[in-house]
Amino acid sequence: MMDKSAKHYQSVFSVAPMMDWTDRHCRLFHRLLTRKARLYTEMLTTGAIIHGARDRLLGFSDIEHPVALQLGGSHPDDLAAAARIGEDFGYDEINLNVGCPSDRVKDGRFGACLMAEPDIVAEGVHAMKRAVSVPVTVKCRIGIDDQDPEAGLDSFARKVVAAGVDALIVHARKAWLQGLSPKDNRNIPPLDYDRVYRLKALLPALPVIINGGIGGISEAKNHLAHVDGVMLGRAAYQDPWRLLKVDSELFGEAAPHATMKCALEAMIPYIEDQLAGGARLHSITRHLVGAFHGVPGARAFRRYLAENGVKAGVGADILREAIALVEEPAVSSIAA
Repeated sequence: MMDKSAKHYQSVFSVAPMMDWTDRHCRLFHRLLTRKARLYTEMLTTGAIIHGARDRLLGFSDIEHPVALQLGGSHPDDLAAAARIGEDFGYDEINLNVGCPSDRVKDGRFGACLMAEPDIVAEGVHAMKRAVSVPVTVKCRIGIDDQDPEAGLDSFARKVVAAGVDALIVHARKAWLQGLSPKDNRNIPPLDYDRVYRLKALLPALPVIINGGIGGISEAKNHLAHVDGVMLGRAAYQDPWRLLKVDSELFGEAAPHATMKCALEAMIPYIEDQLAGGARLHSITRHLVGAFHGVPGARAFRRYLAENGVKAGVGADILREAIALVEEPAVSSIAA
């Protein structure tokens, strides 16, 4: 039986966890574009969290809430320990990765290969639910390799629901662990949104969030007629201006900042604080290069950051100077 906390879990719109992308600098930038989106860390392994430099791995700014910690792992005791550490750090949700298809993940017995071991996933969910009071969710695929996505996904979902999972985030593609690279797995397996819709119909009490190939807010609205939430991945990262429309289009509220320029200017105090703590400017500005995609001056903005953000000893003025190169249109004139 599903834990009562699932009834309170709500994530209408979120930005996907993405390796090498959704670090704390990226998440803070995204939060300046939308107050309402749920944000996710990159996947962090249980071993790294239990034995590693926790402040560096898990530290985040209060402005990022609501923010979820995504874990990679399969051992129930380790998952419980890492989840407890994440909750102590203040994360609003613990998410288990059952969708990443990389060889490194497979060799470590976590990620998409766990779609073939639903009992192991259920044991991990149960252990985490016993360890923390925040929601515990799972992000998975509709199947892997030669699995039947009808029977396989239904069976997987029922087992994690019985273990107490608070929501399922489903990437609407299979992952092919044999024959496709991680990059190809993001594009080549065909999308099957209807399969995710059927899962929601089968388990109406379970919050189901759809992910995979969704290009913008207008598409998100269409999906919300069938599921409880939408997760945007590469579209949110590569074209972050889309996030400026999330709060108004999906929640009926004003965005934190009226324009991308205003949002980037609001980042400057954060950048100055991070630089004072030893961060390199490029580690922050690399997440901003797509901010003005399609806008006059965007190429000059990207080039200026690329050429100057990597120089030793440079400060936040580099971003100010890059912003000045852009002619920004009103948000309302940009398609969602």
